Amino acid sequence: MSITTEKTLDEVAPAPEVRAAPVALPPVERTAARRAGRLAFSALTKSIAIAALLLTWEIAPRLGLVDRIFLPPFSEVAVAWWELLGSGELAEHTWASLTRSLTGFGLAVAIAVPLGLLIGWYRPVADLLGPLLEVFRNTAALALLPVFVLLLGIGETSKISIVVYACTWPVLLNTISAVRTVDPTLLRLAKSMDLPAPRIFQKVILPASVPTVFTGIRLAGAVAILVLVAAEMVGAKAGLGYLVNASQFNFAIPQMYAGIITISAIGVAFNQLLVAIERRFTSWRTPNGS
Repeated sequence: MSITTEKTLDEVAPAPEVRAAPVALPPVERTAARRAGRLAFSALTKSIAIAALLLTWEIAPRLGLVDRIFLPPFSEVAVAWWELLGSGELAEHTWASLTRSLTGFGLAVAIAVPLGLLIGWYRPVADLLGPLLEVFRNTAALALLPVFVLLLGIGETSKISIVVYACTWPVLLNTISAVRTVDPTLLRLAKSMDLPAPRIFQKVILPASVPTVFTGIRLAGAVAILVLVAAEMVGAKAGLGYLVNASQFNFAIPQMYAGIITISAIGVAFNQLLVAIERRFTSWRTPNGS
């Protein structure tokens, strides 16, 4: 007696393939990934632009498009920069310039921010100092350089003082504007809560003014380097401005461009440092597009 076993359709058909569902990143990780991608793309774009500039700088003199005596190839400038660095001369001039510019910049910020808050918040102070501000804000710092040299000599005092004068105005004017342009709605809400004037100033005016104040501080950071370089070309014995000026007179053109590149690099680094500090103090702000 034979027994036949019939297989059902389920037993004959192959089992369906089970595929793992794709793992979705959490929202925080997706946001971080997108931000990292944007930063990488931005860095790549900037790197390409700088590389194109340096490549043009290298090729143009070699092809005779410009006179290589007055604009040597970038490779020669890089060699000159490395030699200045190795001899310690570049470090000496850089330290002298940084000491002067940071001292003048720090004094200007310490003076201009409190004064700007005072002028912007108290109308009588603004009415008293307004005419003086209008006179001096329209007087270029470099136009007063001979006056500073005559009154203070050609030493460190005159150079730091001209930096203080030049950096004060961007910080002061932006601070005044920041206080005066605070959102009136915020002020009305604070007053409706019966907050005293000092508390309104502390809790509303100061936080709302920080972004605009930092704009002035960043402008002052650029001014500090530029004005100091011009001041160091007059009667200085050290500093990047002196290096550029002396290299020009001695017709050491690669060394002159090496000094200029160093000045530019310091300016970019200082601005990035101020941007990082600004982000730290304005972390409460919501970025655009978020």
